[in-house]
Amino acid sequence: MERNVSAVGTGVRVIPQGIAPAETHVPFDMADAATVLVDAEGIITGWTPAAERLLGYPAAEMVKQPARVLLAAPEDAAKAEAIGAWCRAHGGWGGLGQVRHRDGRRIDMGLRISAMRDPDGETSWLVSGVDVGSIPSWALSGSLLQAFLTRSPIGMAVLSPDLRYVWINDTLERYGGVPRAERLGSRMGDFLPGLDTEAIEARMRQALETGEPVIDYEYRGWTMAEPGSEHAYSTSFFRLDNAEGRPVGVCYMAIDVTDRWRARERLALLNEAGARIGGTLDVLRTAQELADFAVERLADFVTVDLVEDVLRGEEPAKPSGETLPAFRRAGQASIREGCPESIAAPGEPIAVFPSSPLARCYFSGEPLLDPVMGVSIDAWSGDDPARTAKLREFGMHSLMVTPIGARGALLGVASFVRSRHPDPFEEDDLLLAEELVARAALCVDNARRYSREHAAALALQRSLLPHALSGGQALEVASRYLPTDARNGVGGDWFDVIPLSGARVALVVGDVVGHGITAAATMGRLRTAVHTLADMDLPPDELLAHLDDLVIRLTEEEAGQEGVAAAVLGATCLYAVYDPVTQRCTMARAGHPTPAVVDPSGEVSFPPLPAGPPLGLGSLPFESAELELPDGSLIALYTDGLIEGCDQDIDVGLGRLSNALRQSARPLEELCSTVVDALLTSPQSDDVALLLARTHGLDSGHVVSWDLPSDPAVVAGARSLAVRRLAEWGLEDLATTTELIVSELVTNAIRHGTGPIRLRLIRHEVLICEVADTSSTSPRLRHPRTTDEGGRGLFLVAQLAHRWGTRYTEGGKLIWAEQDLPEPV
Repeated sequence: MERNVSAVGTGVRVIPQGIAPAETHVPFDMADAATVLVDAEGIITGWTPAAERLLGYPAAEMVKQPARVLLAAPEDAAKAEAIGAWCRAHGGWGGLGQVRHRDGRRIDMGLRISAMRDPDGETSWLVSGVDVGSIPSWALSGSLLQAFLTRSPIGMAVLSPDLRYVWINDTLERYGGVPRAERLGSRMGDFLPGLDTEAIEARMRQALETGEPVIDYEYRGWTMAEPGSEHAYSTSFFRLDNAEGRPVGVCYMAIDVTDRWRARERLALLNEAGARIGGTLDVLRTAQELADFAVERLADFVTVDLVEDVLRGEEPAKPSGETLPAFRRAGQASIREGCPESIAAPGEPIAVFPSSPLARCYFSGEPLLDPVMGVSIDAWSGDDPARTAKLREFGMHSLMVTPIGARGALLGVASFVRSRHPDPFEEDDLLLAEELVARAALCVDNARRYSREHAAALALQRSLLPHALSGGQALEVASRYLPTDARNGVGGDWFDVIPLSGARVALVVGDVVGHGITAAATMGRLRTAVHTLADMDLPPDELLAHLDDLVIRLTEEEAGQEGVAAAVLGATCLYAVYDPVTQRCTMARAGHPTPAVVDPSGEVSFPPLPAGPPLGLGSLPFESAELELPDGSLIALYTDGLIEGCDQDIDVGLGRLSNALRQSARPLEELCSTVVDALLTSPQSDDVALLLARTHGLDSGHVVSWDLPSDPAVVAGARSLAVRRLAEWGLEDLATTTELIVSELVTNAIRHGTGPIRLRLIRHEVLICEVADTSSTSPRLRHPRTTDEGGRGLFLVAQLAHRWGTRYTEGGKLIWAEQDLPEPV
């Protein structure tokens, strides 16, 4: 046995202890340690490449040689015998010594000798060392060298070629939680059921077979040290060879990287959350995405409860510390199908009691962690028995509650519960929950703000576009409005149907440059202007001239606001007036596409109207054109987005429109859908407005007119003519007021006008009385004093009629008054 011990100690010169201070710490890089395996007879059986690099001896030269050949000097033999005796008594030794390099020089080394036993009980020795020649001897201490291998913070072990433990250090023993004596001679799988030992041993075999080290192989699992807790480890493997180059074992080093793994997992989880939460600007969907994402990854049951104001898109009130706002369940998810743990369905109100964890979290604005739910159950048990029953029924045992806040506003509260997962929530789990909720809170707040602005935009859109189109008895109308941003519903195109005097109807369609809220606001201004100008009964060309002046003025006023100025400058418009009495339509356009006209036989044409410049250019005058539209004709007004789609030019679009309109006999609503489907075959690149109108002329049974001389004597006869026609129409109830209106209008025309006078009655949706003369002087409504003998004519007309007004004609002017028809009995 002395021989064995002597063999182990050969080549070591002991340096007396106490030279260096005990607190000196020396860093040893174990990756560069020279390792030698010595058998029980003191013969070298294993020689690593690191030993060859450090001492200069190749493995073929040293394996099967006595370890004493490495003695630095003959006098070292006695000291080696003493070290051998220590190893026999204590199972190992650590300290400083000198060995001889192949070139004869001496190398100071820090050494560690560890005993290894094989399954047959035979002892061999693992000798590891590092060159400390560059480190002053006073910087080394025996206690540090003692911990060099056995007490290293890096777990290390040597396994035989059949992957059985032959040596293990303290750190690896602590990692596994199984005593060293039980593991020696056994395989990994015998004591580590919580690890994928087959995969780990596969890496060891890879190192044994190829000779190439396996570096930083990571795996996760649990060990007997902490059976309920998963850890992550980083391991490296390298092979030990004999003189013939055959493997005699495999060494591995392992470190616990659980913190690094958890940090990486947390970052990966947060990155994934960024991709999965907040993909839409929808408050409820975002809340549900948070709940869905957190289930299984963090909790078994998750609820997201938001303040009702948030769901309405409003700014939530600041917590008062006394009064709770109304909450609604915005999202929930569970590992159990159907969320049986929940006391409410998504969208339903949630009863929140002041003593509950949710209320405490909301009032404080701070997260709450109740690892074993003792406090929470006590808080709920008195006020909320239904929730308490759910807690007990499903074994909920751990709770986290996190406030949902963004930009200084508290939007709601998210709750995370564990029931099946055995581990309680920890502080790290709460930090992760806070991160997830913080990201989701920004998305919820963005969705809330979007909902508010979207609602405002839609309200603006609804206020700017006509709520109901009616052409009365003169026109049957149908329309489609398709903004580019269909979700927001806001665009710059517009259309309108405006009733005019004399049973006439105006049709308008326009297009503002751009899209979105700025274009919609500009469109609203122009639409209002068209309504105002239409009430003045201006001809189409004059109306567009006035509208052009308005656009020029707006452009000058908004010169500092590029978006507004760009939207209004270059806008286009088409204005048409249909007269059901004459069955003629007068049109003028400002840079707008020509309308399509379908005659009663189904023939489609695009009348050559004078183009006119877009609005705001002020370069060329506008011109009107008049078309005859027999009863049953169809006119289609549209914006260029309908015919200039992404996949077609104007000619192709006009051809498709013409083909679709040939089905003009179909109901107008159905025909609108047909036109849109035929032309919008690809995603829109521009807003689209379509207005279809089918004409209905008024025959002679609804219109009567008389030419009267400019003589006061004809006033009585005019009254009689009107009364007789009312009797024929069955409108005797209107005879008295009509007599007065006819009398006053005819008298006014004789007194203030010139030339012949024409009296016309139109039975339409209302009874219309018109008196035309050749004077261009506009009548003025006066408010005479009680002593005045005249000046009450138009005042009486205004009192008796529902509406009255004046419009100019080519030969003069026309004064009209409307009366509501009596309700049918």
